[in-house]
Amino acid sequence: MKRRQKVIISVVATIVVIVAVIGGFLMYIRGQGFSAREQPSSMERVMARNARKIATPPDAKTLKNPRQQQTADMIAEADEHFVEHCGICHGIDGRGDTTIGRNLYPKVPDMSAADTQQLSDGELYYIIYNGIRLTGMPAWGSEDKPEAIWDLVGMIRRLPKLSPEELQRLQKAAREAGGELGEQAGEPEKKEERQPSKEGDANPKHTHTHKH
Repeated sequence: MKRRQKVIISVVATIVVIVAVIGGFLMYIRGQGFSAREQPSSMERVMARNARKIATPPDAKTLKNPRQQQTADMIAEADEHFVEHCGICHGIDGRGDTTIGRNLYPKVPDMSAADTQQLSDGELYYIIYNGIRLTGMPAWGSEDKPEAIWDLVGMIRRLPKLSPEELQRLQKAAREAGGELGEQAGEPEKKEERQPSKEGDANPKHTHTHKH
């Protein structure tokens, strides 16, 4: 009987503590607001980093990418797809340095960093296809074909080691798309043109001496 009473008291005490914590949190939110402009707390940062793992079922990790061997056309299409559909949040290089990326809550992850790259191809595919609840990551499964999403997975794998040529190709696609990404991509480099230093240098006159 005493053991039962101890269990009941323990359960009641636990419920009281939980209610007190939730009540305190709600009072804090009511007084301080719940602005996305605030910097996430350390606990929230940990939760955000692990949200993608929690959101993907164990079976997703074992999915194999059927399009690992990519042709030049597949790579070009994936680059264009990434810039047009993903770049507005994730940036041209996947680092999230955009107006939306900086101001989402939680912040957009750096997809070139280890936290993303350590995910399996299947997990990346599942996240793109299904999205993640309570974050800014939408589900693209009803908009994009599976092969296009797999190609995006391959594109994400290339982000940590983009060559200058690949970055230029992404910047060109961003300029063609226009908007904020176009501004972020900057103006294309122009070939330096030689300017005449003095008037008449462009068409120099030659004096010929004729011997008679």
